[in-house]
Amino acid sequence: MAAQLAKRDETQPVKDRTAGSTFRNPAGYSSTGAADDSHALKAWSLIDAAGLRGVELGGAQMNPKHPNFLTNTGSATAAELEALGENVRKRVFQNSGVTLQWEIKRVGEPIGSPADK
Repeated sequence: MAAQLAKRDETQPVKDRTAGSTFRNPAGYSSTGAADDSHALKAWSLIDAAGLRGVELGGAQMNPKHPNFLTNTGSATAAELEALGENVRKRVFQNSGVTLQWEIKRVGEPIGSPADK
């Protein structure tokens, strides 16, 4: 157990302010255990390949330790976190042709959305 926790601490930002894994691995490359899952393509590697590890928007950051963790560095607004996530989705698609799907459940409507009118 101690070894597993140490490995997780080395590879994931367990002490940072995140909501966990931000994007799902692309279909067919997930950790569902389905027979057709190959585990060869991960969301973090697509983010990294697009040059987005550590990218920031205001107080929001794609974590430099593990780029599939959207991190509040201390002052991020919900709008900054969501905007950075959407920018990452757009840039990953431009770079790889893969559309990342949010894994984090987002609640509410962005400020300025039609629901506010």
